Amino acid sequence: MSSPIGLPVHPYYPLNLEIGGYLANEWKSWDLVSIFVTGCTIIFLASYLLVMRVQPKISTNDLLTLKWFALCGCIHLFFEGYYVYNFRHMPGMQDLFGQLWKEYSLSDSRYLSQDAFVLCMEVVTAVCWGPLSFALAFMITTQHPLRYPLQVVVSLGQLYGNVLYYGTCLFDHYIFDVSYSRPEASVFWGYFVFLNAFWIVIPSLLVYTSLSMGKRAFEALAKSEESLRQTDSASKIAKSE
Repeated sequence: MSSPIGLPVHPYYPLNLEIGGYLANEWKSWDLVSIFVTGCTIIFLASYLLVMRVQPKISTNDLLTLKWFALCGCIHLFFEGYYVYNFRHMPGMQDLFGQLWKEYSLSDSRYLSQDAFVLCMEVVTAVCWGPLSFALAFMITTQHPLRYPLQVVVSLGQLYGNVLYYGTCLFDHYIFDVSYSRPEASVFWGYFVFLNAFWIVIPSLLVYTSLSMGKRAFEALAKSEESLRQTDSASKIAKSE
C-alpha cells in the first residue's frame, strides 16, 4: 500500500523504506510497553520464588545476577528466537510478540527489512546466549564452580553483540546519512538507547566481577601452593636433622 506520492504508508525511518506486507499494530504503544514491563516483573518474581525454595541463603548480589540471567534467557531464547523464526513475516505479524517487535522497530527499522546483520546477531543471541543464560541461573543457584568462567563468556558475547549493534547504526548514520530510528525522544532514547544500554552496563559489570573472582581464586591457589611448598621444605629439613 502506497501514498499518493509513492511513499510507503508506515511510521518507520527512513521514510522511503519499502516494507512489504506491513500491517499497523492493533494495540497502542503504552499497552505494549506495559505488557512488556509486566512480563519482566513476572520473570523476576518467578525466579525469586524458585531460588528461595532451593537456595534460601543466597547472597543479594547472586540473587540479582540470577534474576538478570533468568530475564536474559527468556528474552534471548523466546522473544528474540521468535524474531529469528518469523523474520520474513514480521511486518504483518499481529500476535503479541509480533506487535512488540513492530513497536521496538520504530527505533530500528532494520528488524522489518530483513537486515542481514540484525538477523545474524539475533540468531547467535537466541541460540547461544539464551540457553547459556538459563544454565548460568542454574549454576548460580547450585554454586557451580564453572559459574564465573561461563559468566564471562556470556557477558562478553552480549556486550560484543550490542557494541556491534550500536556501531553499525552509527556507521550508517554518520557515513551514509541513513537513520533507522524515528526522531521522537521517547523512541530513540527510550527504546534504542535505554533498553539496549542494559546489555552494555550490566554485562560490563559482570565481566569485571568474574575477572575479579578469577584473580582472587588464582591468588588463593598460589598462596596455598606456596604454603604447601614451605611446609614440605620444613618437613624435609626436620627429617634431615
